[in-house]
Amino acid sequence: MAEDGLRLQVYMAKCGVGSRRFCESLIEQGRVMVNNKTVRQMGLRVTDTDVVQVDGETIEIAGNVYYIALNKPRGYVCTNYDPNEDKYARSLITIRDQHLLFNVGRLDKDSNGLIIFSNDGDFANKVTHPRNQIEKEYIVHLDRKPLAEDLKRAIQGLYIDMSQPYRIKSYEFIPQRRDYIRVVLTEGKNREIRKIFSYLGYEVKGLTRIRIGCIELGNLQSGDFRNLSRKEIEGLLEGKNTLVVRKKFGAALRREKEAKAKTREDEKKK
Repeated sequence: MAEDGLRLQVYMAKCGVGSRRFCESLIEQGRVMVNNKTVRQMGLRVTDTDVVQVDGETIEIAGNVYYIALNKPRGYVCTNYDPNEDKYARSLITIRDQHLLFNVGRLDKDSNGLIIFSNDGDFANKVTHPRNQIEKEYIVHLDRKPLAEDLKRAIQGLYIDMSQPYRIKSYEFIPQRRDYIRVVLTEGKNREIRKIFSYLGYEVKGLTRIRIGCIELGNLQSGDFRNLSRKEIEGLLEGKNTLVVRKKFGAALRREKEAKAKTREDEKKK
């Protein structure tokens, strides 16, 4: 830590509380205390000798930094606390420092697929900031084949419930699957895809995120997680949307072989 300390929200982010913007919201809500006093001042600087608490829990700068990709199953929430929920995506990441992790970006309860968890607030802030235009790609299952003119409207932008438009960057029809479509976003407003298609008169029956920037879901099974590679982390920070080719080692390769063997066994039983 610098001799003159760190700004409170920066310190909180380095402790794994969340992105800087999220930490700022906690300060504004009066949920942060420094040396037993509630603080709402953003510019306050803290040092190693200060005791910082969030919701009554003392926080410290994490010794290890984690960057993890999870295939979130449907029915799990990405928030770390909600009294009305009992299935948390973070609980699927079985590491010692699980409690330090927070989700980078959003993926709603009814959706599944790729979500990134980390305890690096600076990383989260850079990856989620709109100026970086990091793509998120989804497979969307609709109740019927979407019309091309509706998809063009979605690209142009739709004003639904706020002053800023909801829009998709691009789309691609999936061969032989009339009611499935690939959709790419760059902004990722809350439930954006669902709101767009509902506004256009469609029902979203399923939503799976398969890519974030240069990282793809690939063969990661539902509920499983893996560490991001150095190249993947660097690619995200650089705003790359071209996939990083990953080598298959160890446990990942073993799981893939086991999955293929099970598929062959199931086919023999039919």
